[in-house]
Amino acid sequence: LSNLQMHQGSYFDWLATALIDSCSSYNMENIGEIDEGFYSRQLYVLGHEAMQRMGTASVLIAGMRGLGVEIAKNVILSGVKSVTVQDEGRTEWTDLSSQFFLRESHLGQNRATCSLQQLSALNPHVRVSAHTGPLDEDLLLQFEVVVLTDSSLGDQKRFGELCHSHGIKFIVADTKGLCGQLFCDFGEAFEVLDQNGEMPASAMIQNISKGNPGVVVCTDDQKHGFSDGTKVSFSEIQGMTELNSIDPVEITVRGLHSFSIGDTSAFSKYERGGVVTEVKQPCMLNFKPLSEALLNHELLKMNDFGKIIRHKTLHLAFQALHSFVKKEQRLPEALLATVRELNAVAQLEQLDEDAVRNLSFTAQGDLAPMNAFIGGLAAQEVIKACSRKFMPLQQWLYFDALECLPQDDQLGESSFSAKGTRYDGQIAVFGSAFQEKLERQKYFLVGAGAIGCELLKNFALIGLGAGEGGQITVTDMDFIERSNLNRQFLFRSQDIGKPKSEIAAKAVREMNPQVNITAHQNRLDADSEGVYGYDFFTGLDGVAAALDNVEARVYLDGRCIQHQKPMLEGGTLGSKCHTLVVVPHLTESYGPAKSSSNNAIPLCTLKNFPHRIEHTLQWARDQFEGLFKQTPENVNLFLRDAGFAMRTGGQRPANWEDCVSWARCKWETLYNNEIRQLLHCFPADQVTSTGLPFWSGSKRCPHPLTFDPNNVSSTTHMEYVVAAANLYGQIYGIKGTTDVASIRKILEKVHIPSFTPKSSVKIHVTDEEMQEDKKRGSDDAARLEELKGKLASPSLKSSAMQMYPMDFEKDDDTNFHMDYIVAASNLRAENYDIPAADRHQSKRIAGRIIPAIATTTAAVAGLMCLELYKVVLGHKNISSYRTAYINLAVQYFVLSQPSRPQQFQVSYSSIHPQPFSVRLSDCVGDFRDEIYEAVSHLQDLSKALYTA
Repeated sequence: LSNLQMHQGSYFDWLATALIDSCSSYNMENIGEIDEGFYSRQLYVLGHEAMQRMGTASVLIAGMRGLGVEIAKNVILSGVKSVTVQDEGRTEWTDLSSQFFLRESHLGQNRATCSLQQLSALNPHVRVSAHTGPLDEDLLLQFEVVVLTDSSLGDQKRFGELCHSHGIKFIVADTKGLCGQLFCDFGEAFEVLDQNGEMPASAMIQNISKGNPGVVVCTDDQKHGFSDGTKVSFSEIQGMTELNSIDPVEITVRGLHSFSIGDTSAFSKYERGGVVTEVKQPCMLNFKPLSEALLNHELLKMNDFGKIIRHKTLHLAFQALHSFVKKEQRLPEALLATVRELNAVAQLEQLDEDAVRNLSFTAQGDLAPMNAFIGGLAAQEVIKACSRKFMPLQQWLYFDALECLPQDDQLGESSFSAKGTRYDGQIAVFGSAFQEKLERQKYFLVGAGAIGCELLKNFALIGLGAGEGGQITVTDMDFIERSNLNRQFLFRSQDIGKPKSEIAAKAVREMNPQVNITAHQNRLDADSEGVYGYDFFTGLDGVAAALDNVEARVYLDGRCIQHQKPMLEGGTLGSKCHTLVVVPHLTESYGPAKSSSNNAIPLCTLKNFPHRIEHTLQWARDQFEGLFKQTPENVNLFLRDAGFAMRTGGQRPANWEDCVSWARCKWETLYNNEIRQLLHCFPADQVTSTGLPFWSGSKRCPHPLTFDPNNVSSTTHMEYVVAAANLYGQIYGIKGTTDVASIRKILEKVHIPSFTPKSSVKIHVTDEEMQEDKKRGSDDAARLEELKGKLASPSLKSSAMQMYPMDFEKDDDTNFHMDYIVAASNLRAENYDIPAADRHQSKRIAGRIIPAIATTTAAVAGLMCLELYKVVLGHKNISSYRTAYINLAVQYFVLSQPSRPQQFQVSYSSIHPQPFSVRLSDCVGDFRDEIYEAVSHLQDLSKALYTA
């Protein structure tokens, strides 16, 4: 009881927290265990070791207004051990502008306790508790990381010194209107284990010279990707074997495919082969306490073009703001005078006085998009502090979006005063007239995944489409999966299997009952133009794209161009993100899809000459698609032809034993016979016409495998048979088993046909050679015509002949799909002496999974909604808009002015051939569609002529 009185908390708040802790404790007993199903996409960003370190960290987040709850949401989703949220304050109207877990019914109640239930529901693996008393030394010393939001400068200095002296990582985050501030102090000796989080670069070696220095030349199929000072290790080198056993060496880059190392003159002569791999080195960082860092302007991180002067000014302006006791007053001149006094000590060369005036004028504002962006950055710093992965901020960062402000200054001050509504924090910045305009907007959101959820949260908080005549339409054809829960924060475990758009719309209505939102489950493509046609698009004010593929973005961009609608676009890849705003008549559109053929793996590499695990995984994925999807689909097409299976070399299994026999024979074909045939055509000692070894550089010389079901070190052999047999049985409707003992007994009776390599077999060395043979023609054409003739006279088949094709599903660990891919890939890797990949890595590559983390998603959605402000305000100056490229892992920010629309020159008359320029975004009125179509025809004609 004395404890409760000391912390000024109610008994029921304490009891609720205790119950939540009790329910969560079971999940925290085994720290080393990571719920891969829940953290699936985040694991590809952080890795298991970093996640395990995070699982031991306790975090305190002080302040539960909009910024604090944003940070808490992201940190809880990330998977630390525990999060305590602290706030002594009571819910006010202004909090509802950005605090998405507070409702009107919470007015007058403690912000931390009101948010506790929703925060706890985000992640069952994290203990979440609330503290409603003041901050003090005893409390802070319980945590590894302390985050202050909505705090005074005095508290920042006092608690900053305490944390610095006790080795506690200390973060300060703050937003005032359209300006944000972030500060980090991770102590005097903070070790970063992985500075950028990228996979270590590696390359195959073509040659190594003897000399001082020795020069390493890599194969020319890809750039080596190293930089000066990188340390590398060598393996699998034949000849100059001394390099295989030495410590990592530092390199000096000489070109895209070469670099020099130390003295190799005393080593043996290089013969062939070898792989060079980057060895990541940890680094130690030193941080200054906040009181000292305040005076060091060299610690400021700038992140927007042309704003260096502004952000140095904001560093002083934020200090000046802390001196104001009465936050309800806006005193621009008084604030400017205080900043000038501070500058007498700081001695900045120039002050951005307009920025100071705008900050003081809008400081009472609390904006959801600003909190989303700064909250995403701050939570990423918490992750860095807990995991020791990625480069932390050193030490100050300022961000502003003052270009969002209305370019019309004629509104009276009364229009910015509080109205006693949930939008007061936003009205304080933009005024009530703009708020009414936001509420009348009609917007179309395509995608309700990670970015879609964050956008909908922001839309609800800012009141987009929440008034009379306003509307948000969201469409997403997907259903909620467990792997979504780690970053698509509007969904809970009880929502698994339900439509994303419907559940997201329901969550938005709970955040803001005034929002008018309609949920669809349609794919946006040509087939849905009956729903999203001319009338639909002409009724919109704008479109937001929250899509996960380029093709869909290109299609939506084309529709927006056609109907002259602005589009907000954003995407993420792990810790990286980008945003783009498309404004008709003003900025460049998203544009056509860029060719990805440069990244395609050559067919001959996949078929015969793999040298990276990506090659064997793609080969395994192709095997899966061919055996268990395409073949059953083709058979089903010819169900009316009774002899189809027999004529095409197939044999329908009658029972489970037949499935096991098929899998064993397929193993023999893939990993023994085909390799023996390849070596028969190209022996290990084969030389080229120039006298060089054939098996060198990117060509690894393979070796056949011998099946051994009993060898413990060859478990992959049995894993392949178990997965392949079960999948084969499934496509025929035959039930299988995972009982290895019974499968071994069946294998003892399987007859393996003998195999003799044939000299008549031709193996293509390059894709060009393969294409040339196809052009010349072969027996394939005649064989195809023969089959067509036979299949032309169908006869009815029984329903028992129906097959069941499989669509690859990577996230179901019970369906044998990934079991097959992992085993098939690693066996082929063993053929070619390629290091195997574990299941986690294999799933990412074969499943083409996009790494994702909640912090990046929150940040990108915040930036998109800042652009939304500008679009709704109707800014006409292109310099007001921003295209962003950001990497939160290394504090890399590029915010630049968008490009202008592309122009075309069209010669419209043979009599008057002088070309004229046309911007597609300017094609309006009765002739817009005609001009657009004409230009498209001209482009098609140009491509046809070029091809001819």
